[in-house]
Amino acid sequence: MSQHYDVMTSQSIRVAAQQNRVLRNTYLLLALSMVPTVIGALIGVKMRFSFFAGSPGVSFLMFMGVAFAFMWGIERTKNSGLGVLLLLGFTFFMGLMLSRILQVALGFSNGGTLIATAAGGTGAIFFTLASIAAVTKKDFGFMGKFLFVGLVVTLLAMVANWFFMIPALSLTISAVCVLLFSAYILYDISRIVNGGENNYISATLAVYLDIYNIFVHLLNLLMAFTGSRD
Repeated sequence: MSQHYDVMTSQSIRVAAQQNRVLRNTYLLLALSMVPTVIGALIGVKMRFSFFAGSPGVSFLMFMGVAFAFMWGIERTKNSGLGVLLLLGFTFFMGLMLSRILQVALGFSNGGTLIATAAGGTGAIFFTLASIAAVTKKDFGFMGKFLFVGLVVTLLAMVANWFFMIPALSLTISAVCVLLFSAYILYDISRIVNGGENNYISATLAVYLDIYNIFVHLLNLLMAFTGSRD
């Protein structure tokens, strides 16, 4: 009986160590992924880059195609160094895409403050929810199906709004996205902590997208409600 208990204890220790290692590596790669994101954003702002300069519908489909191609490649190579390189390439691309909303924000007299507030708010949301998931070790896996349905509905609403350009719908989508991707942080960190995700590259991709979307939509809300043209 004692030997069986020792084996079980040893196994639990190994599993916990593995989960802690995945979480640590995820945070490290997540921090690293912010570097190409910032570089891409700065280059995009300086060059006044706009992926959506032409037809909004076609541009949106092209963006989704490039993004999903990157994500497919990352998942295919997630067990090798190539996966890290593709992830960093993807975050650079997302930084370029971020430059458009940053250009709009900088058009406000308080644009720098808006961007800093959105970044600070995103950081606060992430650290609070990630800490809750990591410290409590509560399994938020039950949220997966509800979040996926919410994500699909939100994506459909976003596609529709690319064609109809309704300001009220845009703000509603942004508010929903801040809540949705905040919940996804709980879900994604919980999966790592509880052993549902054992690959730090996949985990980083998921959490990065959570943070990215919260920042974009939080900034959109801040521009709508507190942006100043004076």
